[in-house]
Amino acid sequence: MAGGGGEEGGGAQPTAASVGVRIHQARRLPDFLQSVNLKYVKLGYHYLISHLLTLCLVPIMAIIIIEASQMNPDDVRQLWLHLQYNLVSVITCSAFLVFGSTVYIMTRPRPVYLVDYACYRAPDFLKAPYSRFMEHSRLTGDFDESSLEFQRKILERSGLGDETYVPEAMHSIPPQPSIQAAREEAEQVMYGALDKLFNNTNVKPKEIGVLVVNCSLFNPTPSLSAMIVNKYKLRGNIKSFNLGGMGCSAGVIAVDLAKDMLQVHRNTYAVVVSTENITQNWYFGNKKSMLIPNCLFRVGGSAVLLSNKAKDRRRAKYKLVHVVRTHKGADDKAFRCVYQEQDGAGKIGVSLSKDLMAIAGGALKTNITTLGPLVLPISEQLLFFATLVIKKLFKKNVKPYIPDFKLAFDHFCIHAGGRAVIDELEKNLQLLPVHVEASRMTLHRFGNTSSSSIWYELAYIEAKGRMRRGNRVWQIAFGSGFKCNSAVWQALRNVKSSNNGPWDDCIDRYPVKVVS
Repeated sequence: MAGGGGEEGGGAQPTAASVGVRIHQARRLPDFLQSVNLKYVKLGYHYLISHLLTLCLVPIMAIIIIEASQMNPDDVRQLWLHLQYNLVSVITCSAFLVFGSTVYIMTRPRPVYLVDYACYRAPDFLKAPYSRFMEHSRLTGDFDESSLEFQRKILERSGLGDETYVPEAMHSIPPQPSIQAAREEAEQVMYGALDKLFNNTNVKPKEIGVLVVNCSLFNPTPSLSAMIVNKYKLRGNIKSFNLGGMGCSAGVIAVDLAKDMLQVHRNTYAVVVSTENITQNWYFGNKKSMLIPNCLFRVGGSAVLLSNKAKDRRRAKYKLVHVVRTHKGADDKAFRCVYQEQDGAGKIGVSLSKDLMAIAGGALKTNITTLGPLVLPISEQLLFFATLVIKKLFKKNVKPYIPDFKLAFDHFCIHAGGRAVIDELEKNLQLLPVHVEASRMTLHRFGNTSSSSIWYELAYIEAKGRMRRGNRVWQIAFGSGFKCNSAVWQALRNVKSSNNGPWDDCIDRYPVKVVS
């Protein structure tokens, strides 16, 4: 729940009359054309050069194979006679080939495959249409008229539809949040997603070797990962991790951790569960900057099955290509822009700073500057790098060239943190409406489901039948701290929607026009 892009942030408490002006000022990302930090470009090129051995060996081997295929028997006999009289050369070349092959085999990363994933969909009785949300907020008696008006304006501009879900405890009047109710919400979401995943993949829980669970604001004892181990009776030597307080970008962090574990542990499966808990983290005060999460965050969760088994490539949907993580926590403003705290009345909530959009823009700029050299065509990289060199060496006022990421990716899964986030990324990355359609429709249908939103978006693209073999997908998410993280996947086949997907009975109604 913490992090990832509220629709509008406010550090002070604006009046209802000033909300529109404040929202317009707070929601804009900085213009990426104004500045790009060269050190992050260097980092991206460092990642590229780190794979130089592979890039060199592959063409050399290809040339050797081509030359060998063109040799006739006389050529082979002459080569053999030549080698007999050059034993030292033969031994040296053989040693070089063995050494090079050994280094390549030992250092190359094991491929990580995404076998399948599942998204939780809550029952219909948990839907929270706009009118019911506002009526319940009024009936609780916790909010004054100014706060109610503020929530109304946020909801009207949020991009959320009338079919999002809130937990059962929040449907009661008065609401009945408790640790037991929070546990029940966590169980329903996590187990609901995992049951679908195991059914769709025919993988037995005992086969899971790595488990990573991320939930930012609800971290009970025993942990959520321990709850899953207990529920599914996972094996005793499982490597389990529970990530907390890492915000809406924690899903990508969890995938990165699972990827690293799969580099160490051979021939195994990893499960990543991403969710957020609404029940215990609803805010019942009147501080405007802490009311925004109430309006945007909704129930949701995902479970992802990863594998490093070679045999799973045949049935896997995607291969993990890159993960790039950016952390701005060293900056005090970035660290506090999404902050859980008590208000003046002692009520706990998550406060979103008015600087949130600017900080998110800076984190995004850093992230894509590092990601660019890994994914962009050489033509785009040369244009991008040339403008930076001209600016640095000749001190000319030249705007950096912003690469066309549409040449690197076929699909974009931008964290559905709020309409403003999606609007600004569409503008700054020069994307087309179809590229942000999955994000907008996920926000409309399910709300901000925190770290799992990028999986609802991927499910939307699959349900629309748009995913083709070889397509590249860019998942990008923001989170408290402040973090911006990217994951790049490549489709291994024409991907269809899995059984019991979150869009099964409603995909034909989308896209819908979202009222501004």
